[in-house]
Amino acid sequence: MPLKMREDLTLCLDLCFCSKRRRMADKVLPQRQKRKLRIYISNTYTPGKPEGEEAEKVSSWELRVEGKLLEDPGKQKRKFSSFFKSLVIELDKELYGPDNHLVEWHRMPTTQETDGFQVKRPGDVSVKCTLLLMLDHQPPQYKLDPRLARLLGVHTQTRASIMQALWLYIKNNKLQDSHEKEYINCNRYFRQILGCTRMRFSEIPMKLAGLLQHPDPIIINHMISVDPNDQKKTACYDIDVEVDDPLKAQMNSFLSSTTNQQEIAALEMKIHETIESINQLKTQRDFMLSFSNNPQDFIQDWLKSQSRDLKLMTDVAGNPEEERRTEFYQAPWVPEAVGRYIYSKVQQRRQELEQVLGIRLT
Repeated sequence: MPLKMREDLTLCLDLCFCSKRRRMADKVLPQRQKRKLRIYISNTYTPGKPEGEEAEKVSSWELRVEGKLLEDPGKQKRKFSSFFKSLVIELDKELYGPDNHLVEWHRMPTTQETDGFQVKRPGDVSVKCTLLLMLDHQPPQYKLDPRLARLLGVHTQTRASIMQALWLYIKNNKLQDSHEKEYINCNRYFRQILGCTRMRFSEIPMKLAGLLQHPDPIIINHMISVDPNDQKKTACYDIDVEVDDPLKAQMNSFLSSTTNQQEIAALEMKIHETIESINQLKTQRDFMLSFSNNPQDFIQDWLKSQSRDLKLMTDVAGNPEEERRTEFYQAPWVPEAVGRYIYSKVQQRRQELEQVLGIRLT
């Protein structure tokens, strides 16, 4: 196979491989599946004991909030708290006062994941409680201003999806200025929502920031029962959550694998060095072949080339039109210049000979 064809084939294979990797990476990013998370809310009641008996003297109840994914094929089970950004349990304010009726958990960078939450309080009467669960969306999601949500048909989505919906609305309604493409001419709906008649594309994120809010929390109302006949009462609630595709970890591992990349880089370096060596050998071959075919013309062309290079290196332009005529070399300064040149060459050879023999010639 000719070298040129082999290089073209190698380049084609590299482009195909890079394109395939990009397509795989693009497919990895949005691969999230909707699954059902079942939340179990239960409570137990411990009645108080008379004085003298070994037990708690004050009646109390304990609330437990747990959950798991339904039909989870993963080998490693996710902790229940990993699905949420925050959890707030609101108890009856009249029973527990303004300072003790809220139980809050918020995710922090150092948070240790847990399989559930427990709350224990004294009490011997049934208590109404409200659970506020804020999902931890990855990437973050935002709730749109109601006016813009009705206009775009999007309620809660990621920032990228909201920007895409906004661009589709602008494109479908031909709001982009036909002459100045970086401007958007607002229609009456945009004027009411964004408060301007015309804006640049670069202003959209700033305008949009004031119209984005945190998503609504999941609200669950639950009754904490202290009925002795109902020692453990469990309520179940199913909510939709997004989880990573099981194949995503394997695809990420393949795409981020450095073993193959290092081997490919080493082979590419070797190929590059081989091609450089071939090019150098080809240049030498062409040089020798040209000399063997026509020595006279070759030497003349080579001397011309060397002369041009010398002028470029010494920054001496010269006058090619004068130098090509014999009168130029018959000028009075030529014999003196030739004598000086020969003398300098003789002195150079003499110094070289003295260095070789280790003596000084007189």
